[in-house]
Amino acid sequence: MSASAEWLGVIGLGRMGGNMATRFLNAGYTVYGEEKSREDAQALVNNGLRWCDTPREVAETVDVIFTSLPDDAALELVASGPDGILAGLTAGKVWVDLSTVSPRASRDIAARVRARGATMLDAPVSGSVPQVQAGTLTIMVGGDERAYAQVEPLLRELGTPTHIGDNGLGLVLKLAINISLGVQMLAYSEGLLLAERAGIDPRLATDVMTQSAIGSPMLKARADLVLDQPDEAWFDVSFMEKDIALALDAARELDVPMPSANAVERTLNIALGFGYGRRDIAVLFTVLSRLTEDRASSPA
Repeated sequence: MSASAEWLGVIGLGRMGGNMATRFLNAGYTVYGEEKSREDAQALVNNGLRWCDTPREVAETVDVIFTSLPDDAALELVASGPDGILAGLTAGKVWVDLSTVSPRASRDIAARVRARGATMLDAPVSGSVPQVQAGTLTIMVGGDERAYAQVEPLLRELGTPTHIGDNGLGLVLKLAINISLGVQMLAYSEGLLLAERAGIDPRLATDVMTQSAIGSPMLKARADLVLDQPDEAWFDVSFMEKDIALALDAARELDVPMPSANAVERTLNIALGFGYGRRDIAVLFTVLSRLTEDRASSPA
């Protein structure tokens, strides 16, 4: 552990951020934290987290601040105002944003951070709660290389970080990865449904499919969730829809065609219409099954 980084802060103590804070605590760091509701973070406080009432208080207390937030609006909320992170930043501090937000919004806030003499890195992660808990996240980092070198040992408590380039580029690569995540889940669900409707036992089909050429690490980890939905989503539909929408926005700016991402977005929106926003993305199989049943029951 680096003596200069014994104290750190985590803002956003939900499923991802809370487990990140736990890993830092277990590694021996003194961790300050803030969440909208202290009640939601009480288990972490009981485990040694030092509670702060505002993001500004966290930023004033520590030299390295981590944020794990759901979207652009939440990021702006914790950044701005008299109680925000920016109000507590001073020269030399580093803010590492682990959220998946739009590259444009992240670059805008990074410029405001630089104006205060501090540094912001975008460091979105690939992986879900099990990977956080195991410390096996893939972390893509955009921003100043010297700041990256400073926080790299901290990021290695969470997984494998890689410096990608300038501010925003970590986010672009994360969105590129999530396109494939959504497309693979949709394509697998289509194939499994085809096999099932033809009379093949879906569990037998799952075993064979995951051992075939399509058996990516993601698919092997998630295939069983298709038939046995988890009580707590690893990666829920609403977050995936948000990430695909961000990827499509970035693609429009760069004039890149996105046929498969568009197909995933349409299906995710159907899932949201069915009320599956908080369900794991493995529910896409259920969505396709329902669409098939609706067609079968419709009059010719």
